[in-house]
Amino acid sequence: MDGPLSGIRVLDVATLFAGPLAATLLADFGAEVVKIEHPDGDPVRTHGAQRDGVGLWWKMLGRGKKSVTLYLGSAPGQQIFRRMVADADVLVENFRPGTLERWGLGYSELREINPGLVLARVTGFGQIGPYARRPGFGTLAEAMSGFAAITGEPDGPPMLPPFGLADGIAAQATAFAIMAALRARDRTGLGQQIDLAIIEPILTLLGPQLIAYDQLGELQPRMGNRSSNNAPRNLYRTADGGWVAVSASAQSVAERVLRLVGRPDLIEQPWFGSGAERASHADELDAAVGAWIAARDTAEVVKAFEQAEAAIAPVYTAADVLDDPQYRALGTIADLPDAELGRVRMQNVLFRLSDTPGRIRWTGPPLGAHTAEVLGRYGVDPDALAELRAAGVVR
Repeated sequence: MDGPLSGIRVLDVATLFAGPLAATLLADFGAEVVKIEHPDGDPVRTHGAQRDGVGLWWKMLGRGKKSVTLYLGSAPGQQIFRRMVADADVLVENFRPGTLERWGLGYSELREINPGLVLARVTGFGQIGPYARRPGFGTLAEAMSGFAAITGEPDGPPMLPPFGLADGIAAQATAFAIMAALRARDRTGLGQQIDLAIIEPILTLLGPQLIAYDQLGELQPRMGNRSSNNAPRNLYRTADGGWVAVSASAQSVAERVLRLVGRPDLIEQPWFGSGAERASHADELDAAVGAWIAARDTAEVVKAFEQAEAAIAPVYTAADVLDDPQYRALGTIADLPDAELGRVRMQNVLFRLSDTPGRIRWTGPPLGAHTAEVLGRYGVDPDALAELRAAGVVR
């Protein structure tokens, strides 16, 4: 068996990030994912860094998927798509609400073709409500969720992350929702529709902000790299120009840090026994920890913290991640052959299953690499494929 999801067939008609990444996670664990792209290609193929005209983000996001071009806005494309839906388990889409319905491919129609189909609909604001038809991206979710409001320096503006945080969180939530729906289908034989709004999953990861406001009327302020729950917790500069992150969430770890930096006197303070109280004395604690770290090179600091069993990590770039022995031991980075780029390194599967592990079967393929193979299953012979190409329905 090629992964625990072997035998599950997924149609991925989503574009850019959240929906496609959810399908990628399913592919990593054995699902057959057919990526249906517009004949011009998924926009992610030209999004971000490229090498020799080949999109690098696509190599990751398209991994393990079969690329098929098909214009769903055309009658022939819709006819073929209905055949594909008939033996699919999952369909992932992120069109604006009403688009599939306008094409005669809404869930009610698709369910008549395949009652067991799980339809995952991933949009910025969900399928209902006053914002449903607005264009929606992860950036908007990062703003509306409250994430940006609590991120940044106390005297600075709100800050957005420099990567697709909300999309990534939504992707993992979508993959979980799909698995839950498939588990329900095991009992009932029926699929269902998943309505996932990108503005929602990130709220869960933000923790107690909502309930704290509801119950106490408190809004979490921007605190830079500090925490309102414990201290010392910050980024500190080392003597050789590096940065290290220190966390002392546990009382025992906080005590070890202060002993290490030569300030056991602070442990005896009446406020030191509470994380929240330590946070209120962050200036004093940061001064003690920061001064000790600033006098030493990064390697010396990390070694000393490890010997003291205190929590620390250097601030890495991508270059550091690729060279780190812990990531190597975990197999976090996959080194893969690629027909266009030779070899590429990228993040491996999300977790390790002891008996049915996932794996990356191939990197993102060229546009339409599997069109003839996949559409051939549904009665599209070479002559018919040539006609579809001439009509611009496939590429």
